[in-house]
Amino acid sequence: MKPAPPADDRPGAGDEAAPQDALAALDAALRDPRLPAPLREDLQRAADALRRERGQAALFREAFDAIPDLVTVLDEAGTVVEINRHGTDAHRRRREDILGQPIHVLNPELPKDHLAPVWETLNRGDSYLVEVTNKRGDGTRFPVEVHSAGFVHDGERRIVAVARDLSTRQEDELRFRELVESIDRGLIVQDHSLRIVYANSAAMSLLSLHSGQSIADELRSGQWMVVDERGHELAPEQYPSRIALDTGAVVGSTVLGLYHRSRRELIWLSITAVPQFPPGGDCPDQVFALFSNITELKRDSALFDRAQALAQIGGWEWDAGRDRLYLTFEAQRILGRDPAPARIEELIECLQPLDRHRLRNALERTIAGGRSLDLELQGLRADGSGFWVRAIADAGAGDVIRQVLTGTLQDITERKQEEEQLRIQARSDPLTGLLNRDAVLDDLERRLDAFPHAPLAVLYIDLDRFKVVNDILGHAAGDRLLASAARRIRHAVGDQAQIARFGGDEFLVVCSLDGDATRAERLADAILEIFGDSFRVDGEEFSITASIGIAQAPLDGRTAQQLIQSADVAMYDSKRRGRNSWQAFTPELAEQQLYRLQLETHLRRAVHNDEFHLVYQPQVNLHDGRVVAAEALIRWRNRSLGEMRPDRFIDHAETTGDIVGIGGWVLHEACRQLRQWRDQGLAIERVAVNVSYRQFLGDDLGHTVAAALAEHGLPGSALELEFTERVLIEDAPDTVRTFARLRELGVSLSIDDFGEGYSALNYIRRLPIHGLKLSQLFVQGVPDNQSDVAVCQAVTGIARSLGLGLVAEGVETERQRAFLRELGVLIGQGFLFAPGLPPDELRDYCRAQVRH
Repeated sequence: MKPAPPADDRPGAGDEAAPQDALAALDAALRDPRLPAPLREDLQRAADALRRERGQAALFREAFDAIPDLVTVLDEAGTVVEINRHGTDAHRRRREDILGQPIHVLNPELPKDHLAPVWETLNRGDSYLVEVTNKRGDGTRFPVEVHSAGFVHDGERRIVAVARDLSTRQEDELRFRELVESIDRGLIVQDHSLRIVYANSAAMSLLSLHSGQSIADELRSGQWMVVDERGHELAPEQYPSRIALDTGAVVGSTVLGLYHRSRRELIWLSITAVPQFPPGGDCPDQVFALFSNITELKRDSALFDRAQALAQIGGWEWDAGRDRLYLTFEAQRILGRDPAPARIEELIECLQPLDRHRLRNALERTIAGGRSLDLELQGLRADGSGFWVRAIADAGAGDVIRQVLTGTLQDITERKQEEEQLRIQARSDPLTGLLNRDAVLDDLERRLDAFPHAPLAVLYIDLDRFKVVNDILGHAAGDRLLASAARRIRHAVGDQAQIARFGGDEFLVVCSLDGDATRAERLADAILEIFGDSFRVDGEEFSITASIGIAQAPLDGRTAQQLIQSADVAMYDSKRRGRNSWQAFTPELAEQQLYRLQLETHLRRAVHNDEFHLVYQPQVNLHDGRVVAAEALIRWRNRSLGEMRPDRFIDHAETTGDIVGIGGWVLHEACRQLRQWRDQGLAIERVAVNVSYRQFLGDDLGHTVAAALAEHGLPGSALELEFTERVLIEDAPDTVRTFARLRELGVSLSIDDFGEGYSALNYIRRLPIHGLKLSQLFVQGVPDNQSDVAVCQAVTGIARSLGLGLVAEGVETERQRAFLRELGVLIGQGFLFAPGLPPDELRDYCRAQVRH
């Protein structure tokens, strides 16, 4: 026997030996002529089958080695059982050094249990994909992308792994990135939701962004508006990138406009959108958008003009060297000149005189220094209509010889008109349409600053008894009366002065006195005359007059505040003299004003300096003279001003607001004194304290009263608060809450000097009032004056019908006492019994009455 041939190191050599020997034997047998025909046919079929099998094995081997990727076959445990020629070449290893080795020889970075996720994926019938780094025989590494699939051979599970060398792909990607960064066309890559994942330098430059900015954030900022060639804004679903992703087709050469709202800049782009598909996918997952700036190409096109018209922005170019001016159609429309200006001076002539000078200077600076120009200019069109335009321009960089300016003209007429309307609204009183307080103060201050020596007059107008309408008919009717009064003042003044509503029912008239020294007095007379006719409001007639104070600059004041204050002082003097008149500011009034300032200074320190004291006027039973209560009356003794009567400082304290602090002191002192009297055995039921309307305007009065009662251990019934009808007229929500709080405390509430004011009787029914005080103005005329008798009878009837207590003030004679007692009035006070007494004297007076 011949020895066995040496083993072939080629793949499948062991399997080919047997078929080769068998085929040679069959061929030899077929050459034997003695073979029976049936056996020859059987042997021939066997020989043909062996030849086909040998050809298929050779074909498999050749195909296996021809695959351009690295292919390995692994057994179930991960041992390499086969590798193709590209695999051995790429790894720079011999085949026998790889076969029979674990896959870690080729992939040393794989974890020990790397086959678990592989088999888990393959068992589902899917292929497994991973990127790893393979190791060559010389120790160098190279990246691969491995696709693995499973199959069964001779009953055993196998893995075929096809690895693609990524080294060249990464190099290609690097070269591609260098290429896209070097081209002058913008390129952005967006994912399926149009989120930008990459943008090249040209794209950033086209959008005027620097490297520190995010193009994605910029486009999401809301500053950019996308328009089509007709100038219509596009919805996101109409963007070329969106269409390319939705259709899977290339969208080529689409022209779009990008308008930046803040910069007011419009650029035109030509965009091509190319969809990108993932491996094996039929839907694109990315899109490449390649674009270039074609703004300059579209400068003269009609479509560009339409987009400019949409944004109301026109283009212009001025060749300063040749003095040639180019305007786009929209720029011509904005200027409203036909023919269009062809030289820069023709454009400048379209502007207002002051803006002509501004534009010339700006053009010279821009040409000389290469700086930008940005001005808002006002002009006049050929048809006489006005316009506002924002002119922007830049000198061409490096264009020293031609000296060309290019820029835009934006029509901002509508915005300027809106700004003017808002300015007018901000300066106007919404009720009357006149200037408001802030506007007239600002204008007056500027006039006094600009022309400090120019004669000027201020008329301070206050409507007399305006609160009657507010009280009887309500605030809405009062507003209509104010609007009607404003119309009358405007009619009386005409165009001779500036008119403003200064606040509430007060108006201000400011007029120049150049060449007419008596203008202010004549205007005041005209205003008083026009107020001579009564006003009709809601079917009712009211006689509303005016008190006017006049002050002149610079004599009566050099600032707006000084001048208005002087006019205010004169107005109050007019009211003091009987209303329905005017009064000019005088040196005597200036002295009074100075006195008031001194009074204010001392008054603010009076409580702290312990300058106030109280006297008490007894309230007696008109039948037996027994003292039932006492009214606390404030007195002020100042070291500089001397003894001050209440009528000299109470009104001023109410005006300045100091009355709140003073009133709090009076409440505490009166409660302290009542507590002391009671401790001395004096049977005084309560003490009455006058309360200003200002004390009702906040939440402090209820707290102050409660604190005073608690501090001195007195019940609420020991205190009576007297207030004027002005508290009722104010009718503020704070007042209602304060009344409720005082009622909870048990404090008595009465209206002082009832009948002198103008409040309606519905206030008395609505609020928790306990009593009325009949004013001494009416008591002093009884029983002889029939008008006073009628008023006293009416007030007594009101109190009786509403179940209210009644106290008569100013009882000075026995005849008055007898009349009041016969009328049914039980309590009175006045000089017939006693004036205001110090606490000790009142105590003695009460004890004397008891002895009698």
